[in-house]
Amino acid sequence: MIIVTDSERKVRLPFSRGILTRSITLAGVDVGIAYAIAAEVQKELERRRKYAVTSEEIREITYSKLVERGLKEAAERYLFWRTLRRRRVRLAVLLGGATGVGKSTIATELAFRLGIRSIIGTDTIREVMRKVIAKELLPDIHVSSFMAERVVNTPKGMDPLIYGFETQVKHVSVGITAVLERSRREGLNALIEGIHVVPGFIEPKENEFMYIITVPSQEHLVSHFYERARYSVRSAERYVKNADRIMRIQEYLVERAREFGIPVIENVELEKTVSTIMEDMMKRLGKGESREGG
Repeated sequence: MIIVTDSERKVRLPFSRGILTRSITLAGVDVGIAYAIAAEVQKELERRRKYAVTSEEIREITYSKLVERGLKEAAERYLFWRTLRRRRVRLAVLLGGATGVGKSTIATELAFRLGIRSIIGTDTIREVMRKVIAKELLPDIHVSSFMAERVVNTPKGMDPLIYGFETQVKHVSVGITAVLERSRREGLNALIEGIHVVPGFIEPKENEFMYIITVPSQEHLVSHFYERARYSVRSAERYVKNADRIMRIQEYLVERAREFGIPVIENVELEKTVSTIMEDMMKRLGKGESREGG
């Protein structure tokens, strides 16, 4: 057994290819290649008969293996994320977007790469609110986001669909903000995803990153619903029937994102979407590091 000592955290743990694989994927390396590199690192340690190593030595060998494979940029990204983790920088990621654009799948992959242990869906926050707040008090949280117009009184001249949606978002945002405030207070990483993550209703602070996820067309959205239905008890038909309304909500979210300077990411292929988010986070975190260093 190879034992790894982390001098800063004062802990000794068995070497894990799985943990190292996750660290390498942070650099945007495919999981299969990352696992192969982690296996090479283990073999290198065994070849050197190094059964007691430091985390710094693991980092150096991994960096070398990435460079040997011609992945110089990934190697630099690997060092960046490792440094960030070593410094225990708190991160929060908020993923918004209309129903069915793939937020949950993206969140799962991001959580794996960032080492975030739990994902909080805004539908879960809304469900908790439903249990403690009577339908008579807040009827909008007791219906679907694209049906809230049926239970609110829309002011004259406003779009009923958007007004109903905004009303629900305003109420659920109270719960989202509470989750974020606790994570800030306790220094915990957070990953929150859901249709209720809307620019302007939630205010990201230092090292908090908000993204609006979209699909390129209604046809893409419909295909997502049918794909999701294969692995869920939720029938696709109800969502397909309301696809045009859901796309109108997407248009509204994109407008809000542009107004508040939040990145909009079109989700066509999972790996590309996740890599785009990771690259943006690294760029913005890097600027923050530069400012601190200056």
